[in-house]
Amino acid sequence: MVKNIGIGTGRRKTSVARVYIRDGSGKVTVNGKTVEDYFPQTEHVIMVKQPLQVTSSENKYDILINVYGGGSNGQAGACRHGIARALCQIDQNNTSSLRANGYLTRDPRMVERKKYGQRGARRRFQFSKR
Repeated sequence: MVKNIGIGTGRRKTSVARVYIRDGSGKVTVNGKTVEDYFPQTEHVIMVKQPLQVTSSENKYDILINVYGGGSNGQAGACRHGIARALCQIDQNNTSSLRANGYLTRDPRMVERKKYGQRGARRRFQFSKR
């Protein structure tokens, strides 16, 4: 049986990522696929791997991620947040470097809700004086 040594939950916009870190050789699996197969854009792959590079632990752990909700950018941000939280759970010394790079802060920006009597969140219907 494989034992998880770190568990983290990452969130961004409407995406939620559950991250499980295990001892291994550096494989990152997202929803049953490799990270390169799951995220088609290379900047998203780089974003997911940033916390590992900061803590210099790219080839120490295997990472299993379950992510749902939102789009690809939000999911990549949620994965990054979850990996950073799980790495802090493994070793408290990682906290300062991850916090300095902003990987432990949950990005609070979300889509503003649509208000009633309006066309969108801020957009009004066209005003006609007469």
